[in-house]
Amino acid sequence: MQVKEIKARTILIRSRLPDADYAINPYIGCEFGCLYCYASFMGRFVNEPIANWGNYVYAKTNAPQVLRKELKRLGSAQKESTIFISSVTDPYQGAEAKYKLTRGVLEVLAEDRYPGEVGIQTKSSMVLRDIGVLKQMRNVEVGMTVTTTDDALGRFLEVRATQSSVRFSTLRRLHDEGIRTYAFVGPLLPHFRYKPALLDALFGALSEAKVSYIYVEHINLKGYIRERLFEGLKNEPEEVRNVYKEAREQGHREALDKIVGELIEKHGLHLRTGQVLYHDDYMKAWPKQLD
Repeated sequence: MQVKEIKARTILIRSRLPDADYAINPYIGCEFGCLYCYASFMGRFVNEPIANWGNYVYAKTNAPQVLRKELKRLGSAQKESTIFISSVTDPYQGAEAKYKLTRGVLEVLAEDRYPGEVGIQTKSSMVLRDIGVLKQMRNVEVGMTVTTTDDALGRFLEVRATQSSVRFSTLRRLHDEGIRTYAFVGPLLPHFRYKPALLDALFGALSEAKVSYIYVEHINLKGYIRERLFEGLKNEPEEVRNVYKEAREQGHREALDKIVGELIEKHGLHLRTGQVLYHDDYMKAWPKQLD
């Protein structure tokens, strides 16, 4: 794994996500190397090719210091804004054990008594290290990205991420510590359309983990993502590859939406956005209001 240290000019970035005003990304790149990751496009900002996603991390070593300065410039109304950590990297990947940049960012927000909602999203149980800081914050929630209850499938698609089973126990531990939690079921794996019992098991596990709500998002299959994903699937049976290819069709998404709706009701879960997200739709709907 190649890790390089860089300096950030700014760390608080306007977000185009539906539930966040600002995003903070202490790192560029992600060692987890998930085959479906949309954030692989970030390589172009550091001259890294798409194919190298998962093999490099750039640590913004001054992230906490820059954030402290930027918070001082925010007006009281702006401090009601929601902040999301992180949108194009994992804040608790392996490099965080050494650099502690995510922890530093959280400490700055805690010291500032930042009143707006701060959301953290990760695939790593390392977040448990920072329970003490999280408890000092005024308005914070932690989300785990979960795509399956199957550790073997998770290891195939999410190459170096924390095992799926550990993510569920992490969510429950955070809940038991009094920290608000949510789950991001994304991408919604295409084969759930034909094996809804697997999605049933996933939602059941989230209900047991006591998450406050969930997001669900269809898989993003833009060209640069398909390039990496289909390379990883090339040795899989043809029927598996075909399921992923048809995931781009609206009929496929509508069929999955119906299954998701039924299972959410069955398990008493709350879908935060009221609908299953699709990347192309929300990127068209939100950008103007964030200019």
